[in-house]
Amino acid sequence: MAETQSRGLVFAGKKRGSGTDDFDGDDIFVAKKSMLPTMATESDPAAALANARHEFGEHGGVNMSIEASATFTVMEPETMRRMFAGELGPDRDFFIYSRHFNPTVLNLGRLMAALEGTEAAYCTASGMSAISSVLLQLCSSGGHVVASRTLYGGTHALLTHFFPRACNITTTFVDIGDLEAVKNAIVEGKTKVLYFESMSNPTLTVANIPALSRIGHEKGTTVVVDNTFAPMVLSPARLGADVVLHSISKFISGGADVIAGAVCGPARLVNSMMDLHQGALMLLGPTMNAKVAFELSERIPHLGLRMKEHCRRAMEYAIRMKKLGLKVIYPGLEDHPQHELLKSMANKEYGYGGLLCVDMETEERANRLMHHLQNYTQFGFMAVSLGYYETLMSCSGSSTSSEMNAEEKELAGISPGLVRMSIGYIGTLEQKWSQLEKALTRLQDGTLLNKN
Repeated sequence: MAETQSRGLVFAGKKRGSGTDDFDGDDIFVAKKSMLPTMATESDPAAALANARHEFGEHGGVNMSIEASATFTVMEPETMRRMFAGELGPDRDFFIYSRHFNPTVLNLGRLMAALEGTEAAYCTASGMSAISSVLLQLCSSGGHVVASRTLYGGTHALLTHFFPRACNITTTFVDIGDLEAVKNAIVEGKTKVLYFESMSNPTLTVANIPALSRIGHEKGTTVVVDNTFAPMVLSPARLGADVVLHSISKFISGGADVIAGAVCGPARLVNSMMDLHQGALMLLGPTMNAKVAFELSERIPHLGLRMKEHCRRAMEYAIRMKKLGLKVIYPGLEDHPQHELLKSMANKEYGYGGLLCVDMETEERANRLMHHLQNYTQFGFMAVSLGYYETLMSCSGSSTSSEMNAEEKELAGISPGLVRMSIGYIGTLEQKWSQLEKALTRLQDGTLLNKN
């Protein structure tokens, strides 16, 4: 069943008529003739999204309808047997239950596949569910993962603590920039996954995706890349990666109001993840709500515009802050260690990412800076996450990377005073820069805040 139903992730079938469940040979032929693959061939993700199938509403609305049903009816008893036998599926508009497949969620999957240039995509209830489901599908008990030592804290905890205890899956963490170390860490026949972030959280280290993909493939491993920090900016699958993951909650959503994730990759892998007997997505059930999928489908068309403005402002602020003598980490700056690498891989016109870091050296100084920025000049908010229209700030070592111990943070290059900023686009650039500058001046003047 899963193989047949999963074709709905990649292909668009015809609508079946009302009245009877028509599935004779002629109709099957017509349905197959109307199938259009969504795999994008354009190098620009915006062009790929524009060429993706547009889903209209049930009554001709320009926006798609929301299929909010948990379960789906059939006209004939025989149809249900055939659906459970795998003879009929979403590729021909036959649905059973929304944990399996839902039309609204599948449409979002088509858009995500177009965005990342993959054969298929499946959207999940969170970014962590996408990460854990992929790794559990690719690795069995006794399996081995080679991963970057600089990862989001939740991913690091999953690999360091949960997988060894619950699944007997172990991980070797490496400096992802040391290609020789990566190669040596992979044990042929045992290592199943090479895992890294395209732009690391929070240090903004840029991975050499083409070189790492070559190493992984030479050693027989599946290359999995978390592209949450760089949608539109980088396209890992087009650079050689096998699987691309997203926390859609961040830039793709843009509203800080949705928790969601996505797995983008080969149809064969996504199909296997939806298998009735062995599929991690099917059996663990991190199901996306159809109403959430609808909301996200309406936001993706303007993702490119939003990313350009996030990146434009991040670049401008990084340049100005550096001139003021601050220790700024931003891949768009020429002195960033991977600036030229990112330049060679990035999709043109989208900039160098919407996040920057300021190293204030100590947690106390980092906290004072954020306090000034939020409470005295209204530059942004002290909050985790990223990709919001307001600037979000957090001291990574004591927040989103707090799952790591002191030694792990030091190896990852996360200093106690590292402030991660997700640069927003609300207000004018000069208005927001004035707010940032005032906070910096106040900090440099040594003005202390009353702590009530």
